[in-house]
Amino acid sequence: MNFTFRTVPNVIFETGASARLGAIVKARMKRPVVVTDKGIVAAGLIDAALKSLRAEGLDYHLFDGIEADPPARIVRQSVDIARAHKADGVIGFGGGSSMDTAKIIAVLLNSTQKLEEIYGTGNIKGGRAPLALLPTTAGTGSEVTDIAVVTTDDEQKMGILGDQMFADIAILDPALTYGLPRAVTAATGVDAMVHAIEAYTNRHKKNPVSDALAREALRLLASNIVQACEDPSNAAVRGNMLLGAMLAGQAFTNSPVGAVHGMAYPLGALFHIPHGASNALMLEPVLRFSAPAAAALYAELGDVIGANATGGYAERSDAFISRLMEIVAATGVERRLSKLGISHNDLPRMAEDAMKAERVIRNNPREVTYEDALRMYGDVL
Repeated sequence: MNFTFRTVPNVIFETGASARLGAIVKARMKRPVVVTDKGIVAAGLIDAALKSLRAEGLDYHLFDGIEADPPARIVRQSVDIARAHKADGVIGFGGGSSMDTAKIIAVLLNSTQKLEEIYGTGNIKGGRAPLALLPTTAGTGSEVTDIAVVTTDDEQKMGILGDQMFADIAILDPALTYGLPRAVTAATGVDAMVHAIEAYTNRHKKNPVSDALAREALRLLASNIVQACEDPSNAAVRGNMLLGAMLAGQAFTNSPVGAVHGMAYPLGALFHIPHGASNALMLEPVLRFSAPAAAALYAELGDVIGANATGGYAERSDAFISRLMEIVAATGVERRLSKLGISHNDLPRMAEDAMKAERVIRNNPREVTYEDALRMYGDVL
């Protein structure tokens, strides 16, 4: 078996690390742009980090205009702001949208390329500015991935992939996730579990290193997510969730995601449903659809999450899906499209857009057609 494994060169996992952000990044940048959203600022999560930047004499500019599923117009605006500041580095602080935008700023800051020219895989020319990423949710794993996802002007989800998107340093501070609202904890945690599952079942790039990371990620996430929802300030649980999300990010960077993500993308682009919540909605129908092709792998993952099943692959696979959905249900995350204002009339457009996500759909263990996608959306309407 031949494979390549890639990840960020430096990871700091340390409670309280964000309070010494200035000392960590000062060797890399003097005039950083700090990219986040207004909710992070209002909650005070970034205060200690900004204080440390000031203490180290860094002339930063704070941009807090990030929106969920970052629209292309916001991404372009953020690049313009960073250039106006004459930034020499980028710090992404927040959820996946903030970190993804920070990656793109770092790539385009000193480039003549336009945003549209770097969509897809391997289209980034040149290098990037210094980049540090700090996640505030245990979900996307964006701090260790080589991808950013943008909502285009025509409301499509478009990925940007390249080695330049790997940060110089990922700083994981579990304290930034203490007290996250239950809905955010649930949706982002399920997103991370989907990353692990889909990395483990990728039919093209699955490899021993991504497998090991995916199994450990799923073990940590599945055994801690419910308690994280119910006891949001439990330090050990929050740390396990953040670590699990990072490991899942490393796994799917090297063995990319599949049809759960492909079918979740239209929910975010068309209806602005948060990415994690979209994945939670599509998880069960895609798993049950894929089971005939992935039963052996699902059986192995059942052992990881304590499904405790016996029998053949089919029985153990079914037990894995049932146990996983018990965990998901216990988080309280929404699992019906109709509860979010989506009707039967919306399904054909959703299925059409899902099929445009060929980059990820192709990785699914079982091939997905338009008719399959339409049927699966209907299963959770």
